[in-house]
Amino acid sequence: MQDLSPRPGDLDAIETASRDEIAALQLGRMKWSLNHAYENSPFYRARFDEVGVHPSDLKSLADLAKFPFTTKKDLRDTYPFGMFAVPREKLVRIHGSSGTTGKPTVVGYTRKDIDTWADVVARSINAAGGRPGDMVHVAYGYGLFTGGLGAHYGAERLGCTVVPMSGGMTERQVTLIEDFRPRIIMVTPSYMLSILDEFRRQGIDPRESSLAVGIFGAEPWTNAMRQEIEQSFDMHAVDIYGLSEVMGPGVASECVETKDGLHIWEDHFYPEIIDPATGEVLPDGEMGELVFTTLTKEGLPIIRYRTRDLTRLLPGTARSMRRIEKITGRCDDMMILRGVNVFPTQIEEQILKCHGLAPHFQIELSRAGRMDQMTVQVECTPEAADEIARASSAKSLAHYIKSVVGVTTRIEIRDPGGVARSEGKAKRVVDNRPKQ
Repeated sequence: MQDLSPRPGDLDAIETASRDEIAALQLGRMKWSLNHAYENSPFYRARFDEVGVHPSDLKSLADLAKFPFTTKKDLRDTYPFGMFAVPREKLVRIHGSSGTTGKPTVVGYTRKDIDTWADVVARSINAAGGRPGDMVHVAYGYGLFTGGLGAHYGAERLGCTVVPMSGGMTERQVTLIEDFRPRIIMVTPSYMLSILDEFRRQGIDPRESSLAVGIFGAEPWTNAMRQEIEQSFDMHAVDIYGLSEVMGPGVASECVETKDGLHIWEDHFYPEIIDPATGEVLPDGEMGELVFTTLTKEGLPIIRYRTRDLTRLLPGTARSMRRIEKITGRCDDMMILRGVNVFPTQIEEQILKCHGLAPHFQIELSRAGRMDQMTVQVECTPEAADEIARASSAKSLAHYIKSVVGVTTRIEIRDPGGVARSEGKAKRVVDNRPKQ
């Protein structure tokens, strides 16, 4: 793989500013954001008044802990436009969550918000090794989902040529990658594996493709999957993080020269880590739930938004801004199986250890009598499709899951292509247990 370390002049000044400079900027912007929310959003005015706090109570960054949390339920309860802090006519775009249960979470952007979003995504692509003039193949979904248009505007802001492919039509994805020769692809990691399968189905060596950088987000993925993609394509696989309620993709990004966690663009998004059970703010370095406050958003300022993502805050390395570890899971997709906490990413890590298994899987939870059971449905590779190889793979995977994760699991080995593919976020868990 190429050395894609930044050259002099590649970085924004804030990326190498001192921590004191960053904190001073954050404090000024946080005061503005709290005032903007209180003065212009009836929701936030009522919420602040309810707990007896006022924006003037913020004297230091630590004082943010006095203010109430915002949750996804708040956005659903105020559906569709009840949390906005500008008149609806001032919004230039509306997006919605990609969730499949309950009402969607609706978010809106002013022209300035769109510019900020484009800037942070451009910074993220630059951190991943992209440069002006590169061609970027965007295979995130377009539409209400923020992935496609977020990546698109950021790539254009950096000065790249964009191929707005969107998701689906996997055979055509490979055709256009071969014909157009893009240097960068932006896509969910699970769908990148489907694209990899299609390269192989067509008899094309993925290592000979033009792709040098993959920027993957929208779902948790492991370093084992990173190695799988990097080795298969001879490319850099870099993580990008975001969520529609806070902005969209581009809230944080890995730097290609280190790949040691995602640097948060702290000039626009202030992070906290809290204890998911108590809401107490935890020191940097401790594992907990990630919380964000927006510092510059006009249309929908977000104060202390509980992301449900589990990670820890770490010092900056390639940039001055703090990092988060790769997201290991979510408070709300954590499975509790016979008293053991299990995340899909843990199962994925064990699958990738097993010879003869492909990284396409789904977890089914069921109940036999009083006992919860977990079944992992996973594909074999074409060269390990005979019964002896399948039995060996199933035995190995069950052993790894029991040894590392701590639960006994049924393993179902499916034929290649036998696990349902996703063209966006992968649906990893199907819970068929009776509802309480």
